Parts: sequence; C-alpha cells; structure tokens
Amino acid sequence: MSEQVRERETRRLDRVVVRFAGDSGDGMQLTGEQFTSETATFGNDLSTLPDFPAEIRAPAGTPAGVSGFQLHFSDHDILTPGDAPDVLVAMNPAALKANLKDLPPGANLIVNTDAFTGGNLKKAGYATDPLTDGTLDPYLVHRVPLTSMTINAVHAAEETAGSVNKKEAERAKNMFALGLMSWLYHRPTEGTVGFLEKKFAKRPEIAAANIAAFRAGFNYGETTESFTVTYEVAPARMKSGTYRRITGNLALSYGLIAAGELTGLPVFLGSYPITPASDILHELSKHKRFGVRTFQAEDEIAGIGAALGASFGGSLGITTTSGPGVALKSETIGLAVSLELPLVIVDIQRGGPSTGLPTKTEQADLLQAMFGRNGEAPVPIVAPRSPGDCFDAAVEAARLATKYRTPVFLLSDGYLANGSEPWLLPKREALPDLTVAFTTEPNHTGPKGPEFWPYLRDPETLARPWAVPGTPGLEHRIGGIEKSDGQGNISYDPANHDRMVRLRAAKVAGIANDIPPLEVEDPSGQARVLVLGWGSTYGPIAAGCRRVRAKGLHVAQAHLRHLNPFPANTGEILRSYDKVLIPEMNLGQLRTLIRAEFLVDAIGYNQVRGLPFKAAELAGVLEDVINQ
Repeated sequence: MSEQVRERETRRLDRVVVRFAGDSGDGMQLTGEQFTSETATFGNDLSTLPDFPAEIRAPAGTPAGVSGFQLHFSDHDILTPGDAPDVLVAMNPAALKANLKDLPPGANLIVNTDAFTGGNLKKAGYATDPLTDGTLDPYLVHRVPLTSMTINAVHAAEETAGSVNKKEAERAKNMFALGLMSWLYHRPTEGTVGFLEKKFAKRPEIAAANIAAFRAGFNYGETTESFTVTYEVAPARMKSGTYRRITGNLALSYGLIAAGELTGLPVFLGSYPITPASDILHELSKHKRFGVRTFQAEDEIAGIGAALGASFGGSLGITTTSGPGVALKSETIGLAVSLELPLVIVDIQRGGPSTGLPTKTEQADLLQAMFGRNGEAPVPIVAPRSPGDCFDAAVEAARLATKYRTPVFLLSDGYLANGSEPWLLPKREALPDLTVAFTTEPNHTGPKGPEFWPYLRDPETLARPWAVPGTPGLEHRIGGIEKSDGQGNISYDPANHDRMVRLRAAKVAGIANDIPPLEVEDPSGQARVLVLGWGSTYGPIAAGCRRVRAKGLHVAQAHLRHLNPFPANTGEILRSYDKVLIPEMNLGQLRTLIRAEFLVDAIGYNQVRGLPFKAAELAGVLEDVINQ
C-alpha cells in the first residue's frame, strides 16, 4: 500500500444521501436494498426512496429506462430520504443524464467510464461526452472502469474462472459498485456475502461471481488513489428494542396479519395484481399458517366481491388495489356500505389519472375514497404517515371495520409502499384487543316468538349485529336494495330510506368520538401558522418545520391519521391559528374538505410530480407564509 493511501483522511459525518442509478437491468434496486440492509445492521437511522421506470421495459440506455435508489442514513433521527444526493453512482450516460440535475455542486460523482461509448451517449441524448466537455467540472468526479474491472475480477477468481461467460460476469458490476460504496462509507460486508450465497444458492458459480465483484470493488477503494477521503456515520441513538428494516407494503401486510390475530378472525384477501399494491398480495400469500387466505382474482371486481363474501361468512375481508382499481371496485364498496359488513380497502395511491404513472407516487385519491360511489355512501378513511406506520394504520382500519361494521379505506401511496425505515417491533401486550363477538342468539321477540333482526343497532356505535350465515335461528336477509330499519325486509318507503341513509352517515360520523384528538407540535407555543398534512407528507413537512425553527421562526405542525371523520377537535385547532398551510401531492383535495367542513380559508401548496416533497422546498414555502 502506498504512503498516500495509508494517510487517507476519514471524515465523520452526521448524515449522508447516496443514490444508485443505472439501466433497469443493472440491478440498482438490489444494490440499494443491500446497502440499506448493511446500513440498518450498522445501526444508522435511515429512509429510502426507490425510483422505478414508469414503462415496463423502456429502451435500454435511455433516460426513460433509468432505475434509481436513494438512501439517506444518519447518526440521528431523520424523516425523509433526503433532498439531494451527496454521492451519485451513475452506471451509464442515461443514468447521469436523468440524475445530474439533482446533484449539488461539490458532490461526489462515480461514473462507469466503460459505458460512455458513442452509442450510449447518443441514446442518452448527449451530443458530446460529458466526461470531457466540462459538464462535470462542478463535481468531484471519480472515473471508474466498472464493467471491465468487474469482468476481469470475476474471471480471475478461482471459484469462477471459466465457469461464467462474459455476459454473466458483466451483470455483477452492480456488486462492484456496492463493494466500492461499502468501503467508502465503512459499511459491514459479511451480510452481503451471506446474502449473495443464499440468493444464488442454486447457482453457486453466479454467487461466486457476484462475491468476487463485490470484494473487487471494496479492494479497489483500498488501493486506488482516486479517493483521498472516506466517510464514517456513527450509529444513531434509538429507543431500545428489536428493530428491522421494513417497507410500507411489508409493514401493512404484517398489520393485516396482526389484525387477524387481534380480532380472532381468519384473514381473506381478494385481490388483483396492480402496481404498487401487488407486494401485499405476494407477502400475504406466504402466511397461511396464520389463517391467511389469498385469492388472486381474474379482475378487480371479482377480487372485492370475494373479499366482501368472506366478510359475510365471518372473515376479515380485505382487498388491495391502486386508484384505477378503486374505480372498478366502487359498486361493491357501495354494496358493503348497504350490507354494513366489515371490509378493508387498501389503496396504494399512484400517479393518475387513468393508468397515469404506475411506478410514481401521488396522494390524489382522497376525494375518490371520500365520494367515489353512487348515493350517500360514507366510508371511514385512514392514512399512514411513514413506512413503519403502515402497520398501525392497518390495525386501526381493521378495528374500525369490525367494530362499526363498515368498509374502511386505507390510503397509502407508492412512496410509503416502496420506501423503508427502521421499525421497532411492537410488543404483543401493547396492541389493542379487537376481539369480535358474533351474534349467536335471536335479538328480537316477534309475534311468533324469538327472531333475528339484522339491522337492530348497538346504541353506542350504531353498528348492526354480525351473524355468520348458517347459525341456527339467525336466518336473515341483506342485500343492495334498501332494507327496512331493524327487521331488514326490502323497503321502498321514502321515510325509511331517509332514516337508513342518516343512520349509516351517523354511524361513520360517530367514529370521531372513538379516535384520538388531533395533536399539534408547537414547541414554542408562539406559532401563528399551522402546517396541516396527511399521509406520506409527514416526513417532508416535519423536516421542513425543523429547518424553519432552527432559524428562530415559529411554526406548528399537525398531521391527520383519520380523514373521515376528522378528529373531533380539528375545527377548534384550525381556528386557533392565523394561517393554515396544507401541502399535498395533489391539487388541493384535503384543502377542499377542510374549507367545506370548517370554513377555514386554508392555503394550499400542491405538486404532482410523482415524487415526494423536499424538506428544503417546504421550508422555503413556510418562511414565505410566516413572513407575509
């Protein structure tokens, strides 16, 4: 080792944002996820943002086909995947083209020089080579012949020499990049080696090739003089307990499984695959031992129909989808409102309208969930605020559905679904008791003796009884045609219909008395501006508020978990501030509801770019509102 390398400086940082970018076949998601796993093992707090191409298979080497993975890790509590990368790994010219605009001057840029051929430059839209024309002068550029070094390393390794061809060897270049980044940021390596051995257990030569490439990347960092500085980020101080890295869709799946255990009901998922909700179907299908049954239907309508039928039969019925699927499910959701049966509708929101941006995030289905049915058909709406919070939101949605005998919307989105963070495993005793008691005896005395009336209501919740079909003596009639109050016979009486509509609305409205009050974070107590959010905007809003407060300004923050009904104290809180700012990844849907419900002239800040807000962006907006 040279004297220069031995004297390489190690800088200690409190936070770092890393982005891997390459063609959709370059394995950037796998690379990012494994780097994240090692970072979680090391003990850093973290937040991730995978970014997938919107097309199933865009032309290779074009900006439309670029896949990215951003990771923000730190030695303290963080809330977002970061505004801009401190280091960008660009596997080809298209990746550079698509991501360079986000890279701040002075940031580290690692480029795979082997990919900068004339053909690739043309496909990426470059008229000249950015490596030589001065385009990259503002950055700390590290030119690494990643592809050729990977091929050489794989073919030189004893375990793989002659056993893998050039194409298979080249595919391991993402592991070379991972090894280099692991060295640069002092990440542990044992877990990655074990992961590769397990992942490619049936192809040991491929496992060996990837391990050889990974070690070559790490060793390249040790021996090259291109990097004069390495970086360390100490573990974060976190609440004691057992943690694991979790994505929003995985946390939501676990929450639904937990809801089955807490209610004592078998879980039934009726679903049709749709991005970005399909992972929930994939995950729940693995857990039959917990009483979970999954049914991949032929379409969205069949999926929710089966789920509602399962609820009728005494199960916890669940259906998962995204916005386009909600449109198809709307008639059956209305049927569930009329039947007054539990049903959890999970909507992982994505960019729209129509097919829109399948792999990009948005939160523009709120009004659809609120009003997207014929007739008066109110439905409770719950929204998680972080990937880990998807677990708690799923449990809460199941609680409301089973207690109040109603369909419930659970509104997540693509950012939460695919993003990840450390998650503290909850203790069983800390979870609520959701035990469901089915009706087993007649509840009314008629002219001929004991009877069962399906629409007699609990005076506190207004929920009707839940009787499992086939229970002796509890035969009853339900359906989509209006029923008479109490006895449940078909009724076309105008006054009865008016009463039933009002009862169903009052049942949902009464949930406001059974949910926590809206909490406000106002550290100084002097804020005159309140930032109100819902869903995945929590992280960027909270981070933006931190930045504003660090400058000596005063701002309050509140975040809604329940969007229908709103917490009982929402109006009181809104009217106690001079200004209310509502940032949303839509054109003002919550703002519309707030204005209508509370007559508060809220200010909107709205973007629909398929990406989450940036903390600096919201901090700037906040400063403007405060100083107006």
